Amino acid sequence: MGLLSFTTKAQDIQALVFDVDGILSDGFVTFTNNGDEIKSFDIRDGLGMKLVQKAGLKVIIITGRQSHIVEKRMSDLGVDLVYQGREDKGRALSEACKILNILPESCLYMGDDWPDLSAFKIAGVRVTVPNGHEEVRNRADLITQAFGGRGAVREICDIILKSKGVYENFLNEFLD
Repeated sequence: MGLLSFTTKAQDIQALVFDVDGILSDGFVTFTNNGDEIKSFDIRDGLGMKLVQKAGLKVIIITGRQSHIVEKRMSDLGVDLVYQGREDKGRALSEACKILNILPESCLYMGDDWPDLSAFKIAGVRVTVPNGHEEVRNRADLITQAFGGRGAVREICDIILKSKGVYENFLNEFLD
């Protein structure tokens, strides 16, 4: 799918759904000597998520791992729903849609590996990153220029904001 047709399809999106490892983070899991987990998040992705929420979209996180770091970061961002420890991401997406009273077809799902394929199957728009698994890239409507944990989520948020016609208005708030 080309960017123009992707942008047209993005106009109908009501929720952005993100995997964590490989999408919001670089996919590396680092542990300290004490066994504490360390993750890094790109601050630009966080602002993008807040901006799409300001535009009236829902933000949902679905991850197969359980992490206090994810819980803290998503709470700080005011994410609408966070599902952790969920291997069946398609089922989690269906549950989230019921809670928010939206259809899976009105969701953009962004993932990078096989566990994301069940959500890809039901989401209306599918996005991955350049280093996503080949099978995921083959099924994606769009592959970002940026890598996971390095602004890929912000890239998608900006595309959505432009498709909704609010990007320039939001930008102007920062310029004034």
